[in-house]
Amino acid sequence: MLLLCWREWTRVWEEWRTLWAVWGCSSYLLSSSPSVRCSLEQGFLLPLLWMESPSVRETQKQTLGKIKKGNMKEAEKPHAEDKFCCISKLKVFLLALSLAFLGKTMSGAYMNSMYTQIEKQFNIPASLVGIINGSFEIGNLLLIAFVSYFGAKLHRPRIIALGCTILSFGCLLISLPHFLFGRYHIESSISQRENVSVMPLCLVNQSSFSLPTEEPSTACLHTATVVGPFLGLLLASFCAELFVDVGSVGPDEITITATDARWVGAWWLGILICALLNLLVGIPFWFLPKSLVKEGETNEPEETSEKSVVPLQDNDKNEAKQNMYEIAKDFIPFLKALLRNPVYMLFICITVLQFSAFDGMISFMPKYLEQQFGKSASDAIFLIGVYNLPVLCVGYFSGGLFMKKFKINIYQAANIAFWVSLLEYLLYFAAYWTVCDTSPVAGLTVSYEGIEQVSYAENTLLADCNRDCDCSLKIWDPVCGNNGITYVSPCLAGCKSSRGTGRSVVFENCTCVAASGFSSQNVSAILGQCDEDENCDKMLHYFLILSLVCSFIFSLAAMPGYMVLMRSLKPEEKSFGVGIHGLASRVFAGIPSPIYFGALIDTTCLKWGTMTCGGEGACRMYDIVTYRWLYLGLPAVLRGVSYIPSSLILLILRKKQKSEKLALLNAPVEMQDKEQGAVK
Repeated sequence: MLLLCWREWTRVWEEWRTLWAVWGCSSYLLSSSPSVRCSLEQGFLLPLLWMESPSVRETQKQTLGKIKKGNMKEAEKPHAEDKFCCISKLKVFLLALSLAFLGKTMSGAYMNSMYTQIEKQFNIPASLVGIINGSFEIGNLLLIAFVSYFGAKLHRPRIIALGCTILSFGCLLISLPHFLFGRYHIESSISQRENVSVMPLCLVNQSSFSLPTEEPSTACLHTATVVGPFLGLLLASFCAELFVDVGSVGPDEITITATDARWVGAWWLGILICALLNLLVGIPFWFLPKSLVKEGETNEPEETSEKSVVPLQDNDKNEAKQNMYEIAKDFIPFLKALLRNPVYMLFICITVLQFSAFDGMISFMPKYLEQQFGKSASDAIFLIGVYNLPVLCVGYFSGGLFMKKFKINIYQAANIAFWVSLLEYLLYFAAYWTVCDTSPVAGLTVSYEGIEQVSYAENTLLADCNRDCDCSLKIWDPVCGNNGITYVSPCLAGCKSSRGTGRSVVFENCTCVAASGFSSQNVSAILGQCDEDENCDKMLHYFLILSLVCSFIFSLAAMPGYMVLMRSLKPEEKSFGVGIHGLASRVFAGIPSPIYFGALIDTTCLKWGTMTCGGEGACRMYDIVTYRWLYLGLPAVLRGVSYIPSSLILLILRKKQKSEKLALLNAPVEMQDKEQGAVK
């Protein structure tokens, strides 16, 4: 099946130079991978999987003539210069294709940055979020061959239009649960009884306030794949700042802030915007012709009679039989040749290890910034986009320009990729020093007396100061005492009274605040967790600058590394080899990586939320020290192991280069010996 698509695509490539762009959107049809990394690879690399130099081009050209009963008629393909609404059809196609790329990459980047919001609204663990993330890759792998095969045979622009429509419909389906589940109910210590709010304060039954219930073508496409993720992250940052029930809940009713662990942004709003965009960008493709004549070429109409139809059909059948025989004969030898290529197989191992590290980090980076540095989801997403995407683009461009200018060979490229990547890897460990102090939460990270101690046990939330208050241990409704310690709920803080409404509520006479040794006439607490210290913002800036530098250095090594992959393959193996490389990276890295990253992150949870049915919900607070070691340590281990096959590649290429030099030096001597032998 794969090689059949491979042979068909060769014909189309010869027919139209910009076919690879069409292929990008063919994979775009049902590819819903969110990561930025996949948008570039799906658009430009996967199409190469089914391309081969021999083709049935001549036979296909003979069938271009249209035949009617008893009549002969010229068949003319539309020219690229033909006008569509006063613009050439080729320009319309390139513009529409660029917008389709923009819509796809924008949707993927947006979804990838909004997983934490979905996790909070539907009270699901991070491991399940990882499964959702990996399912995008599963869908792509299941359908890419099917879509690519029919994309080569049918009306390609309309296939692209159908793909945009399907993606738009998929976005609508993703947003549907928000509307089916109704308004978001903020987990709190409030219960609604006959419109009277009952706050379970220590020894207090009621209070007086209430809370809410809740080439030019190449340049265009490259530009779109850069601009799309950036716009997606900006849109995600904007939507995360809005409350999930925006429009149905007034600002005065919302008693939590964007930095609260229970805050859920309007993730569904951006999904609807992406759905509308993908639907609109698909409209022009419905009106484009099936194919265009290249610019500068003339139409050569061919006349075909009814009598010639039968021989042509027979030729097509014979050709198809021959193709099937060649496919069956060539597939296994090609696969064996790739498996026996040591440099190629080692490079796949490197890709799987590196890709696993980066995919897991990117998927949970917003959560890491929220938990480690106390930032809101909106700020975290915005900072990721601003600090990482632009320098990645500059790094890729600079690396490619360097390779072109100095005409680097494969051994030099492998050395550059290895040492530049190793430099970035060593700098990466500096992230362990860009840390914030653990936020003091009574019963979780400190004792009620203020002594540091991390506890995963639920019974440590109880102390002498609140033991007689009959508090629920399941609720997460944090308050900040004026001693600087956060308490899981007003009841567990031992507060006996309150005053004020909305966000300005103040809880008073809190016995646990007094028990911590805080000396004041008024021991009180306010809604929300206590703020991080000023040093935390400074550490965040250091982390982001380090991330910027590492992203730039690593992107410099990307093009030399890709050159090693391409030059390790023979010309007839490159298309198939690149496809297998992309397939392996998805199966062994793109799918499992977010799952086991999410499962490991769940093991660091200190306080789980509670669903309305009473079950365990999303995590509200993590042990940030263990979280940091796992989040930064697992990628470090995976990337560290990847330098073992990298070193082996260097040794193999070095040995190969020496043997080639030796062969060149011996060649003149052998020629001279042959000449002397001939003279004798």
